Amino acid sequence: MLKRISAMFLLTALVAGCSNDGWQTASRESAGIAPAPSATPEAVVQVYAADAWGWRGIFAVHTWIATKPSNADHYTVHEVVGWRERQGLPVLRSTRDKPDRYWYGARPEIILDKRGPEAEALIDKIESAVQRYPWKHEYRVFPGPNSNTFPAWVGLQIPELGLDMPFRAIGSGWAD
Repeated sequence: MLKRISAMFLLTALVAGCSNDGWQTASRESAGIAPAPSATPEAVVQVYAADAWGWRGIFAVHTWIATKPSNADHYTVHEVVGWRERQGLPVLRSTRDKPDRYWYGARPEIILDKRGPEAEALIDKIESAVQRYPWKHEYRVFPGPNSNTFPAWVGLQIPELGLDMPFRAIGSGWAD
């Protein structure tokens, strides 16, 4: 009986983790977590995690880094996106974007938040590490390099960032 209940729970979780709608219609709106650049003159460094798309979200998260220098009017989001490889593009992208977007329907959580002079001192180091990321054109869901390998690798390059990756950040230990 317990095996049947466990199997039903797993099946329910798998079905719930798979949307009937495609990723194209999933929310990419701001979650309202990040401070508005217009109201926040101080520098901001944030790292986010959100459940991966579909059934993978039961087991794994997608992570990314957002930076905003002092007095900047926007954030830059640095992340690895695997499907860019199939399009012949680098998987690593740095772009002006909403830092706290839903990850295709999954609400993000902040896993690191630094502000003010401490954040300002880290931004150039983060941008330098992003430029040096060795797997800009490679992506493997498991064991890596993937979207979680990237922020973990940046954290290894900048110990003072103090980044602790979540347990479900599969691939974050790939570059150790």
